[in-house]
Amino acid sequence: MSRTDYDLLIIGGGMVGASLACALAGLNLRIGLVEAAPFTVNAHPSYDDRTIALAQGTRRIFRTLGLWDTLEPTATPIQHIHISERGGTGFAHLDARREGVDALGYVAEARMIGAALLARLSSLPDFELLCPARLEQVSIEPDMARAVIDCGDGRTRALRARLLVAADGARSPVREQLGIAALRWEYGQQAVIANVTPTLHHAHVAYERFTTDGPIALLPMSDHRCAVVCTVNESETAAVMALDDSAFLALVQARFGDRLGPLLRAGRRQSYPLFLLKAREHARARVALIGNAAHTLHPIAGQGFNLGIRDVAALAEVIADASGAGEDIGALSVLNRYADWRRWDQRQTIAFTDALNRLFGNPLLPVRTARNLGLLAFDLLPPAKRWFARQAMGLDGRLPKLARGLPLTA
Repeated sequence: MSRTDYDLLIIGGGMVGASLACALAGLNLRIGLVEAAPFTVNAHPSYDDRTIALAQGTRRIFRTLGLWDTLEPTATPIQHIHISERGGTGFAHLDARREGVDALGYVAEARMIGAALLARLSSLPDFELLCPARLEQVSIEPDMARAVIDCGDGRTRALRARLLVAADGARSPVREQLGIAALRWEYGQQAVIANVTPTLHHAHVAYERFTTDGPIALLPMSDHRCAVVCTVNESETAAVMALDDSAFLALVQARFGDRLGPLLRAGRRQSYPLFLLKAREHARARVALIGNAAHTLHPIAGQGFNLGIRDVAALAEVIADASGAGEDIGALSVLNRYADWRRWDQRQTIAFTDALNRLFGNPLLPVRTARNLGLLAFDLLPPAKRWFARQAMGLDGRLPKLARGLPLTA
């Protein structure tokens, strides 16, 4: 094989790309990470004020990677999940104790996840951070991937790697330059996110409430706060973002109800468009797609980031096994193992979140009646609740070693 600069070159230094670099530490692989944004917690767009719902499976992966001890003091456990529809009688409830876990998931600030990842990256062996640097061109040859990056000030650099991993987001330049087709469906909605302080303590309950205006989620946070994810129609987004804090709190209160008492304070708001994206291919010779470059979901069940971290754990294990066996980590036969492994989880999670959004977005009275009866029936069926909980926790199906607390190498 021709000489390369890296064994593995990751395009995209957000939480998923950085997690992959951490997962591959200690495998004696030369790793490069290309990131356009300044790589600091205060400047990087992935490490902002948003909150991230971390599934139990993601927490286990982070623990195995040595990241959880840094995150745990500021992460808030989700011990209960309450699902309901405004104006309906049906509801469902999940309990961590009944599922035999300490928490169904955790809520962590993206900024704190970023701090943990950055601290870990700074100590990795055989690792080079290429930042700020922007991908200009990518091409694939039989024995290597080539990438040309813009390092700023008119300087470019040509890189060669045995394997190139696209972790560069929903508008992935790698995916687009290589002509990898993707299915994209616009929901015509945006998510408005903020932190609010209710009168009553959240008691570590995560609420998912469906309304005729769109779903709204309140997730437990530290300091008596809740993270809000409020879905609005695109035509209403500008008006919602322009509301003063008291008017925004009134909107959230009207959609969520009084379960936590009056809402007292609101933090800074952000919004982003909602769409479904699924790449037609997740692996080619010399190329693998992970995270939002491979799939972008509606946030209705908080599964997007967790699905990406499961991509990381599976790809890292495939690479570790191939490297340990002396195989070419960029060979299509190797990368197909990753694509085949992830196909079931990705399809099921995408179908699950999309179906939830469509089902609860239907305003017809017969559908609403059936939904509420379905919620009541679901709450009375332990096997169905257990399946749902295992899926939501990322503990269903074939689990990678990192999710089982095992190192990638013996």
